[in-house]
Amino acid sequence: MHSPQFTAEPLSNDTVERDFTVCDVPGLRSSASGADRAPLMFDVIIAGCGPTGAMLAAELRLHDVRVLVLEKETEPVSFVRIVGLHIRSLELMAMRGLLDRIREHGRQRPAGGFFAAINKPAPQGLDSAHAYLLGIPQPVIVHLLEEHATQLGAQVRRGCAVADFEQDDEGVTVELADGEQLRSRYLVGCDGGRSTVRKLLGVGFPGEPSRTETLMGEMEVGVPQEEIAAKVTEIGETNKRFWLRPFGEGAYSVVVPAAGVSDRAEPPTLEDFKQQLRTIAGTDFGVHSPRWLSRFGDATRLAESYRVGRVLLAGDAAHIHPPTGGQGLNLGVQDAFNLGWKLAAQIRGWAPKTLLDTYQAERHPVAEDVLDNTRAQMELHSTEPGPQAVRRLLTELMDFDEVNRYLIEKITAIGIRYDFGEGPDLLGRRLRDIDVKQGHLYGLLHRGRGLLLDRTERLTVGGWSDRVDYLADPTAVLDVPCVLLRPDGHVAWIGDDQQDLDDHLSRWFGKPAN
Repeated sequence: MHSPQFTAEPLSNDTVERDFTVCDVPGLRSSASGADRAPLMFDVIIAGCGPTGAMLAAELRLHDVRVLVLEKETEPVSFVRIVGLHIRSLELMAMRGLLDRIREHGRQRPAGGFFAAINKPAPQGLDSAHAYLLGIPQPVIVHLLEEHATQLGAQVRRGCAVADFEQDDEGVTVELADGEQLRSRYLVGCDGGRSTVRKLLGVGFPGEPSRTETLMGEMEVGVPQEEIAAKVTEIGETNKRFWLRPFGEGAYSVVVPAAGVSDRAEPPTLEDFKQQLRTIAGTDFGVHSPRWLSRFGDATRLAESYRVGRVLLAGDAAHIHPPTGGQGLNLGVQDAFNLGWKLAAQIRGWAPKTLLDTYQAERHPVAEDVLDNTRAQMELHSTEPGPQAVRRLLTELMDFDEVNRYLIEKITAIGIRYDFGEGPDLLGRRLRDIDVKQGHLYGLLHRGRGLLLDRTERLTVGGWSDRVDYLADPTAVLDVPCVLLRPDGHVAWIGDDQQDLDDHLSRWFGKPAN
């Protein structure tokens, strides 16, 4: 049932979406007549209700897009793995009014020591009002984001796995594992590194398979904490893939290199942990009563395309990499923020000609950079003499503020600059949460719309007022007269000329309504 790969023609920016025609594309057949198709039930079907899928669903619902999220698991994951929200993700949560609620369930820690676990403090004066790491249990952040999406009107169906799909000139017919067929305008695969959607789409996933593997779990121990701390400190001098950390209520988080590379679908056993602990530490610390056990590898892969016609990929379905630096969940959530408003604009009918194409143009290079920096970090985790020498050198270089700042901004994604053409350095970057006369800038972005911040009090958003909000504030602390922000908080225009502004409003938000 799946359709071959093709490159879609750009969609129009009419007030009602004009469906592209695929009958002239070699190798792609049009599906059966309208009378034989499943009914068009949704605007977007999302495969996967992890952080990326849930966040994307919420972003689409801000624009009244009809969304169905399909999750193959019948119940949310029960094990409590801690994940970290980096600065840029915290900013995005603040933009949608979620940060205070999420912060209640997490623990803040300084924004330092991320790159290859080199223990350096964050540089002073990071350009963010949220310059910290928030550690939060993964099931909690998934629950909060899913709840946010459903409160906005998204539908979530559990125990529903995508088995096949076929796209045509009007939409996508999705077939579930039980044979049920659903219909939508678009399908987005947020279904993880082994993405069914990506495989059915035929998109290449080049990269490197796992060369090393690490065991991770939570369990109780049978020796005093002082003995554990001493041994961890000793081994940690050279082995950065080993730790035992107190996790509360007598449990420890245990991470230890595995003996080889195995099928990740097969969970490790407690005996696997004991054997590897004895090999590396000379003791198994009396570990017992595991809460959960898992393994992860260092496979590094990037999808060749994020979009084929009406089917798109986001999150781990588009890229996988080692977890060093804690960037994976953050990268997926940031994909969702970039894609959500653009896909909604396409469906609502006001998207400029190539807006949806900018999703891949902007996010694919970001993922490439993350893959490269995780490759570098994994090399620095090696216990071989060469990588250890490079690690010592880099540790010295990070004493220079410029080096430390560059690496922190890279890992936390606040250093990203999209290519919007020539202009001041701020163009294409995210704008920090500055104070404005109505409170905080991010508080004005809760609805997922664009925003013109006008310090001159002379400009207007005119016919784009249904998509772009306006704030005149001559007191705003900015080094430029006016900025136009996209719904994801990136600066789309800087200046003070109304005609130039209108040109850029058209570029990002389509034709004016009047």
